[in-house]
Amino acid sequence: MTDSPDWPNIMQAVHHSAKPHFGSGKVADYIPALACIDPHKFGMTVALGNGEMHCIGDTDEAFSMQSISKIFTLALALQIYGDDLWKRVGREPSGSAFNSIVQLESEKGIPRNPLINAGAIVTTNHLVQHYSENSAHPQGAVGQLLALLQDQAGDKSIAVDEAVALSESETGSRNRSLAHFMSGFGVVQGDIERTLSSYFRQCAVAISCRQLARAALFLAFDGCDPVSGKRVLSSRRCRRINAVMMMSGHYDNSGDFAYRIGLPGKSGVGGGILVVAPGYGTVATWSPGLNEAGTSMVGAIALEELVRKTGWSIFV
Repeated sequence: MTDSPDWPNIMQAVHHSAKPHFGSGKVADYIPALACIDPHKFGMTVALGNGEMHCIGDTDEAFSMQSISKIFTLALALQIYGDDLWKRVGREPSGSAFNSIVQLESEKGIPRNPLINAGAIVTTNHLVQHYSENSAHPQGAVGQLLALLQDQAGDKSIAVDEAVALSESETGSRNRSLAHFMSGFGVVQGDIERTLSSYFRQCAVAISCRQLARAALFLAFDGCDPVSGKRVLSSRRCRRINAVMMMSGHYDNSGDFAYRIGLPGKSGVGGGILVVAPGYGTVATWSPGLNEAGTSMVGAIALEELVRKTGWSIFV
């Protein structure tokens, strides 16, 4: 890996590599509130362990986290439940679309991993149950997610975009089907609609590349924020999250992403991608046009150029 990267030149090269592809892919128009996002938008932030931030493009424009939120809810659930979480959700790649119900039927309602929709609903269900029973946390699961993001990013402006949350709920029939199907196996428990409301709202959190890269920095340093020194997660659980991201962070596009980029990551249909370079830092990129698997096309191109320039890869 490069010891002292020339960040201005690297970021310029990344922008040069990505620019011819601006507007590529398809915006997630099945969520009406996301259909009007300009597909030519692009931003990237690299956050380093020494506190440096290197940014290009629309790095301060908020976008919808969507499935990237699953990483942070997984971190919260592991803090509370530890390995008991894995009794109701697996750790294997799915090889299927993010909202597929096919495997659930053959595997008795246990989702393959916590980063597909069904698995994330189970994770959220754990959090909703815990915070519903714990009067010390009246703001609930979404409130805890926001508190984690705001604290780690050092920015209280991170919030739920309620218009996107409503749009998610109004078009969420498939997710409701997944939740009710898993409930039939006892995998989702308690108030299903309350769990789904929390799930839709966590996906609708609006965040910028700069905020996201900073908030996730603990994932690159064994669960400890290298700037504040605060331990967010145990090193063991942090490594588990990175492993799940490596295998399953991009649905049935995860293998190709690992082949091209070689780092743990998580994409969202809002066009964001979060990547973790263990021991170095984090990268957040955003461009709304998606490939068929729901990963940002321009974001992946930009990340491929970034790792080529830096040499960052867990396979080196």
